[in-house]
Amino acid sequence: MKMPNNYSDEQLHLVARLYYVDGMPQNEVAKFAKVSQAKVSRLLTMARERGIVRITVADYEPRDRDMEARLRALLELPDVVVIKAAIGLAPEDLRNTLGLFGAPVLADFIKPKDVIALAGGRTIHALVENLPSPADRLLSVVQSMGSVDSNLNAFDSQEIGRMLARKLGGAFVAMNTPAFLPDKKMRDSLLKLEQVRVVHEHLDKANLAIVGVGTLENSVFVERNILGDDDKDELRDAGAIGEICGRFFNASGKECNTSWRERVMSVELEQLRRIPRVLGVISGNDRTAAIRAAIKGGLLKGLLMDESCARALFGDITEKKTSTPKKTKK
Repeated sequence: MKMPNNYSDEQLHLVARLYYVDGMPQNEVAKFAKVSQAKVSRLLTMARERGIVRITVADYEPRDRDMEARLRALLELPDVVVIKAAIGLAPEDLRNTLGLFGAPVLADFIKPKDVIALAGGRTIHALVENLPSPADRLLSVVQSMGSVDSNLNAFDSQEIGRMLARKLGGAFVAMNTPAFLPDKKMRDSLLKLEQVRVVHEHLDKANLAIVGVGTLENSVFVERNILGDDDKDELRDAGAIGEICGRFFNASGKECNTSWRERVMSVELEQLRRIPRVLGVISGNDRTAAIRAAIKGGLLKGLLMDESCARALFGDITEKKTSTPKKTKK
């Protein structure tokens, strides 16, 4: 039976005041208003409909500005963005939090007519998915690494690149090759193809790169069984500490000289160093050594990360600074 809509504003004011201002539970509100408890919820809805109750939420600051300033000073980077996140979030929820609150920041990074070298990954996907859609920026979005395998999914750079170009407006330039070839000879042959040369010409013109940072243990190549045990051993022996776009680098940020390096189809690290803005997008706290190495090697010029990553990075830096003995003058 539909409840009559003949309650006075005064009655609705009373119910709203008791519930929202005095914090009274609905069963107690019912006694004061002399209605059944079941009707209290409906009366509160009517109060909102009549404009008696106007719910406002104070602005939420999703960024940890203090931590950003500290890391900018320690790392000497112009752009450091730290997104707050609840403690103990599952990895997927952490990525979604970073994507939701980080997307407006990323949108500000992207300027009209930018040439963007774009990597893949779940966190980058979450960011691009949450971008607004002005569709008027005339971008060139360039796939920065070939396809990991034949099973393309939403997190691959090819799919994310198309979504970014569609959302913000522009063209997508695809690297239609595997990310990893069986041998150097085949890789070199593909590099000579006109359509591959065009991709690298676009990468040379990029003024913004959006990349993830992996490790030997936490990489899409490990996750999708592209890296064999022999490859891992070779990279480990070569000092691999991090990975960007399939390129493994050591603690100095230099690419590891292995057979893997000669078979990868992606933006070269030297190309990446020449790009004025390279934004590393990271969620999770297990990659601090890789991040520091990438910055040291000039591979990253900015960071967009969640709070747990930022705090782990800050702790790692300050711990190493305090544990390093000072040189004494002779």
